[in-house]
Amino acid sequence: MSWSDRAEQVRARHLPSGLFPSRPPRPTYREPHPVRAVAVAAGLAAGALWMLLFGLLATSVRGYGWWTFAAGVTAWAVALGLVRFGDRGVAVGVAIAAGTGWAVAGAVLTAAWAARADWPLW
Repeated sequence: MSWSDRAEQVRARHLPSGLFPSRPPRPTYREPHPVRAVAVAAGLAAGALWMLLFGLLATSVRGYGWWTFAAGVTAWAVALGLVRFGDRGVAVGVAIAAGTGWAVAGAVLTAAWAARADWPLW
């Protein structure tokens, strides 16, 4: 038995005979705007630059915490706008950068809190 005969048998086994009514074929759903790695990298770079520039405005640990918080809030607002009206891959990159920036600011504030024994933001 050749491979083509075997393939024909397999196909014949899966075709409905027509004796019983069959359902229509199941639909295949595809993402209309898939997230691409290049878009995520572009959003990550833009978000990291945004967080860096806002962090450089600070002159103290307290200022760094507040500037980073403001930069993260605006970055998340932009990411939400991009999810709704723009490229979702870029939004993912911006959100990752904002979250990482907040994590770094939290670590810096915690280290300053441990060193000075008072909360640096108030």
